[in-house]
Formats: sequence, structure tokens, C-alpha cells
Amino acid sequence: MTLYLASGSPRRAELLQQIAVPFTVLKAPDIDETPRPGEAPQAYVERMAREKSCAGERLRAAEGLPFGVVLGADTSVVFEDTILGKPQSRAHALEMLAMLSGNQHQVISALALTTGQECRIACSITQVQFRELTCEQMARYVDTGEGNDKAGGYGIQGLGAALVASLTGSYSGVVGLPLEQTVLLLEQAGLDYWCID
Repeated sequence: MTLYLASGSPRRAELLQQIAVPFTVLKAPDIDETPRPGEAPQAYVERMAREKSCAGERLRAAEGLPFGVVLGADTSVVFEDTILGKPQSRAHALEMLAMLSGNQHQVISALALTTGQECRIACSITQVQFRELTCEQMARYVDTGEGNDKAGGYGIQGLGAALVASLTGSYSGVVGLPLEQTVLLLEQAGLDYWCID
């Protein structure tokens, strides 16, 4: 059975390649990612993953691609129950880094695996502790541009690794695809990994 990845994220594709899962990338689903009023962060992330997976399944069917399993994922950075999205400007990026500096935040990553009418959900919550950062360090990092397209304004897999003091949970979940939960969902769907030629 074919695995489809409903995501335009190169990081998610790299993580699937890391565990040698054969997959086909679908066009990133175009969905409204606005949180609903009063929606809890975990509920929001799980809803986004589900909507991306279901949108991917509709796209697969519309394009006449072979039946398969569609993986959708979403990741949010959460500080004091507030979802920190992607920075809208340089000032916004600096504001988010200032909030995170010296503090702990959560990174919530949800997965949704859709097979026909069935959709399975898994979620990973990782505690991330930032170093105490100076204004100069924050400005230098923002000016690299690395965090421009990332929730919370940083990427742990790149230059942003220097911002992090420690984490408890899933490193791959912070990158965008928690592999432990991914493998469990793949196993439940009867899909293989470690597919080395």
C-alpha cells in the first residue's frame, strides 16, 4: 500500500527518509490554520493534522492516484498556553524569542493517518528549555532568516540548536514529525519501514 505525505515540509520528508519509509509527497493541503476561539493547543494541533490528512486524501482521489494511506502532521510551539505561530515580521520574531529566552515551552506535534474513512491520530508533547539569550544573540539569530517559516521562530535542527539548553521528549517531534508515534501508526496500518534495497 502506498504512503502519501500531505505536507510540503522538507523536514518531514527527511525524517521519513531517515527511517527508510517509501512514500509519495502530495501537494501541501490548502486549509485554514486559524485556531478556533477557546480551542486548546493540543486540540488545535490534532485538528490541523486531521484536516491536512483528510485534505490529502481528497487530493489523492481527485488526481486518480492509487489507493493508499495519507499522513498529515502539524506542529505548534506553545508558551503559557499560547500558540506561537510563524513570525509575521522581524519584530514579531524577536518578541517570540524574548518570551522563550530562559524559559520552558512545549512543542506539540500531531499526526493523522487516513485510510479511506478511517483516521488515526497520535500526539507528541516535548518540553523544551531555552538558554538565557542576550538581545544581540536574538537579533543575530533572527537575521539568519532560519526561523522565518517556523513555528515559534526557530528551528532546532539547524542554527537554532544553539538556542536550546535541553529538552524532554521527542527531538524529531520538535523538528516536525515524532518518529516514535509515526512508526506506531505505520505498524497499525500494516506499512513497512527500514525498506533498504
